[in-house]
Amino acid sequence: MVQTANTKLFHIRKVLVSPAGSGDTSWAWAQQWLYLCIAFAGCLTWSFFDRKRKNYIELNYWLCLIVRYYVIMIAFGYGLSKVFPLQMPFPNQSQLATPLGDFLPMRLSWMFMGYSATYQFFAGFMEVLAGSLLLYRKTATMGALLAVAVFSNVMMMNLSYDIPVKIFSMNIVLFCLYLLANEYNRIVCFFVLNKPAPVCSLYHFKHTKRWMLIARVILKIAFITYIVPFSFYENWQEYKLLVNTPETKPIKSGTYEVAAFAVNNDTVPPLITDSIRWQNVIFEKNGSGSIKTADTIFRQRYKRGYFRFETDTLKHVINFKKLQTDSAMYMGIVLTMHYQLPDSNTIQLWGKEKNDSLYVLLKRSNRHFQLAEKQFHWLSEYNR
Repeated sequence: MVQTANTKLFHIRKVLVSPAGSGDTSWAWAQQWLYLCIAFAGCLTWSFFDRKRKNYIELNYWLCLIVRYYVIMIAFGYGLSKVFPLQMPFPNQSQLATPLGDFLPMRLSWMFMGYSATYQFFAGFMEVLAGSLLLYRKTATMGALLAVAVFSNVMMMNLSYDIPVKIFSMNIVLFCLYLLANEYNRIVCFFVLNKPAPVCSLYHFKHTKRWMLIARVILKIAFITYIVPFSFYENWQEYKLLVNTPETKPIKSGTYEVAAFAVNNDTVPPLITDSIRWQNVIFEKNGSGSIKTADTIFRQRYKRGYFRFETDTLKHVINFKKLQTDSAMYMGIVLTMHYQLPDSNTIQLWGKEKNDSLYVLLKRSNRHFQLAEKQFHWLSEYNR
């Protein structure tokens, strides 16, 4: 249906790309325009056939209720993933070793947020606070005001740093604005006219039957006691797993300089212009890593080849794989090499890449990244 509508009406592009990591693909935009067209047509049709109705107070109550709880779930979901700094992790060694100018704007913004766990916690706490205030009718107006501020900042960050969640973030802001639009008179009285604001009646609906009142209370309690604690527990468990990630064995994490690189027993000199030779190798604690090389057997990002690795300690073999997050590429082993550890700072690798024999000698580097120190100074006598 989306593809047909795009072909007949929108013409975003001939072949639509389905969402896969990005929420702003051509398919997502076509879907957004289709939903808007359907909503507009439905609005006109409904208005014509039901033109004698004086108001939609009851229907508007249910719509606001659905929108309010949807925003609550989004606020808790994204907020808790920042309270426990999971959404934007601290820059890993591969990212720290990459020149700043090689990063795309989204990755730069992700590292900016991930660098400071304190700031990320604050951003997440404000989202959780907005969701908490929206939970209760007496504080729902304050929650909607806070949600507009919080999610407007998220939306502007997505728009300004080309983060592919633009459609979703704009929709969330519109949902929050819709809630506030229903309280336009109260907000104007309080913030603009300096007049007493009338009591909010938007979220108060008189249930005519006893079972409806009981059902409302039960559903509210179920939401608070299940959805919120479940999100908290899930993020807490993931954070513990992240913090307690064990060191990879026997390959120690760190940055390794390539002391020797030979192809078919011919030593390749460390020339910057050589696109295939490995310049340095980084092994991360979580079983991933990257190589300063343009060799396309690895996943190329930011002028580095990224990989996942697994070691067989019995056969003394290390298997290199492409990142699992890249579903468009081959997921299997791209390179298998034997390894030997002469000492704690040296790794010898040898094996075959296609028809070529490869030998690599790695020396652990003591390279120091100032950004990893997380500096903070109450007194700053000069610009750093």
